[in-house]
Amino acid sequence: MVVLLGAVYFVFGVAFAAFARWSASDSKHETWNRLGFLASAIAFALHIGYEQFRLRNSPLITALHVSAAVALGAFALAVRVNVNGLGMAASNHGLRAFALVAWPAITAVPAFVVALVAAAALSLRRRSA
Repeated sequence: MVVLLGAVYFVFGVAFAAFARWSASDSKHETWNRLGFLASAIAFALHIGYEQFRLRNSPLITALHVSAAVALGAFALAVRVNVNGLGMAASNHGLRAFALVAWPAITAVPAFVVALVAAAALSLRRRSA
């Protein structure tokens, strides 16, 4: 499930960025960016629900799996940026290489915290029902 959702986040990132790039106006560009964020948030919530209700994992395991999927998607996007930048003569090769570590870290940590809190709340609710 981690690999599947990581791929989903990657596809959402690439697809919605392309839609935004093709937009004629700034407002449509912003709309596509927000829709991409919303689609990723829905996938995130569904993943938490799947881990909690279908697999009945603990909140900690749920948070680990969900944040790993987010980190994998961010890493794949960073790899894409690096591959696309290979032919460029720009001097920011170091920054693109840094993105391979930074993007997964800056997405996985908050995703872990949010997933842990959400999974704990769902776990408490599941027990009381």
